[in-house]
Amino acid sequence: MTTEVRVPTLGESVTEATIATWFKKPGDEVAVDEMLCELETDKVTVEVPSPAAGTLAEIVAQEGETVGVDALLATLSEGESAASDTRPASKESAAKAKPAETDKDEGEGESERIDVPVPALGESVSEATVATWFKKVGDSVEQDEMLCELETDKVSVEVPSPAAGTLAEILADEGTTVEAGGRLAVVTTGAAGAAKPAEVEASGADDDAAPAAAPDGKDVEDSPAAKKAMAEAGLSRDQVTGTGRDGRVMKEDVQKAAKSGGTPAAAAAGKEAPAAAPASRAPVPADDAAREERVKMTRLRQTIARRLKDAQNTAAMLTTYNEVDMTATMDLRREYKELFEKKHGVKLGFMSFFTKACCHALREVPEVNAEIDGTDVVYKNFVHMGVAVGTPNGLVVPVVRDADQLSFAAIEKKINELGARARDGKLSMAEMQGGSFTISNGGVYGSLLSSPILNPPQSGILGMHKIQDRPMAVNGEIRIRPMMYLALSYDHRIVDGKGAVTFLVRVKEALEDPRRLLMDL
Repeated sequence: MTTEVRVPTLGESVTEATIATWFKKPGDEVAVDEMLCELETDKVTVEVPSPAAGTLAEIVAQEGETVGVDALLATLSEGESAASDTRPASKESAAKAKPAETDKDEGEGESERIDVPVPALGESVSEATVATWFKKVGDSVEQDEMLCELETDKVSVEVPSPAAGTLAEILADEGTTVEAGGRLAVVTTGAAGAAKPAEVEASGADDDAAPAAAPDGKDVEDSPAAKKAMAEAGLSRDQVTGTGRDGRVMKEDVQKAAKSGGTPAAAAAGKEAPAAAPASRAPVPADDAAREERVKMTRLRQTIARRLKDAQNTAAMLTTYNEVDMTATMDLRREYKELFEKKHGVKLGFMSFFTKACCHALREVPEVNAEIDGTDVVYKNFVHMGVAVGTPNGLVVPVVRDADQLSFAAIEKKINELGARARDGKLSMAEMQGGSFTISNGGVYGSLLSSPILNPPQSGILGMHKIQDRPMAVNGEIRIRPMMYLALSYDHRIVDGKGAVTFLVRVKEALEDPRRLLMDL
């Protein structure tokens, strides 16, 4: 029986990829989900797993070739000969081909050793960091009981136990970076499920820890993209100093080595350059240092920091301000909130008003809803509204898709649902991708005025702030009004000042007279 291996879905707006590396060659035995090759797109790197166990019969698309989505990459031969071969090509293949092994311990009967794998992490996410282990070696666990928590660039992922038994081994300690499909731990079931933790841990150290420490082990194998880059640059492995975990060479290391002439000393100097900033910290008195606490930034916080700085470095960012009298909106909300909640089962908040007002304004000023792609401007004929949500781990931006087509009730329900999932760390990658414009409500924390930073590649973000009673001149009289400052940060490369001001004025008009939204004025 022949099975085809095809190019998987590559992500939003990505239609082709380049084959970077084949991990197998024709004739090699492969297990289900064992990685066959790696593809590179202009945005992400995608690993292609084997759809079945068998033998790699033919490689149709060679390294360096450009292929489209669903193109044929290779063929697999399945059959008794392939299935009966119990000698996997590597230790990792063995783990994936036989996730449940049966051991016999004298006097203790039979037990099953079941691997705990790294779950799917989401589109374009290939690795995660082990944040917390909820169990330790020797602890009893129930099926689906949470064993540990992983952190990726975007979300936290909880890993449940695949079976009831005893946690026999922990293969990835806290702080370790693991790849999708890798092994986290081993759970033992059966009569020997209560095996002595010390013995199990010792055997685990012999089997797994040693290869991890070895320079040529699987855990420290150089990045496939780095191998390709070294070949293209004509550099040997000893000419590049790896900055990855355990000295793993990354693509960026190869680029640094190529710029510095390919000498290890120069590459090492390039590696140390980014670390100069922490070293420049002024000396701290000993009594102060004793009372400080140094904590490594989470992957989510590192990503937030990098993306915000990239936005400042890339876009010509500018902010314009206005203020809105919230009287009419607050009166309308107060009048209908009970009836609204009774009919729709959700409270009527301010976010639906602002979302509708922004959708209304974006139709008139489409460049605020656009993005730059090289030398092109991509205008969106839809509004995927990003709504910034603060969580204990940092700021995330889930997306309300096609917000311009939704009713007030549908918007409120979706925002409530996404907000709850964000705070629980349950958002998927798909729920945070594809936004065309963003709203950030700093007012819930008491912010009176701020300048929000763009969420690349978007060209606009609206900052809402605290509603505060202020004396205002109304028809020649001083009145106390509930006022809010609005801030629009925009990319001045494609949005002119006139467009930005027009956008804010349209939002202001819609909120000061919500009937305009009904009349599409």
